[in-house]
Amino acid sequence: MSGPILTARTALPRPPLCWPLLPLPDENGRLAYPDLETSVRQRIEAVLRTSPGEQLMRPYFGAGLEQAIHKPNTAAVRADLEKAIAAHVSAFEPRILLDHVQVMSGADPSELAITIAYRIVQIGVAAAISLSVPVGGA
Repeated sequence: MSGPILTARTALPRPPLCWPLLPLPDENGRLAYPDLETSVRQRIEAVLRTSPGEQLMRPYFGAGLEQAIHKPNTAAVRADLEKAIAAHVSAFEPRILLDHVQVMSGADPSELAITIAYRIVQIGVAAAISLSVPVGGA
């Protein structure tokens, strides 16, 4: 067998895993790469905010939450959104396991409260994203 043998018991530093979502260089011209948790969160947000067909050469990328603005706040719409969010986040963020996606009526009937609970596979950390989406617009 050839190659280096790692014998250290300390954890190796994690390399940056994803290009920054909105890359802005610092005063020295360097980019700050996000840690794994931030990278995953940014990717999920990108999937949620993007509508299918909006990203060049990736016609199926995105859950299209902005399209919910024109839909009524009904149980059928909430169930469809749950399925779409779960399918798109699972398909486009392979670094996580979804625990659950919950779409409920918000405090105001003109908004939906969305919660996405997940675990990062590589490090086993659980996290959640909560957001509200306006609905019922004309």
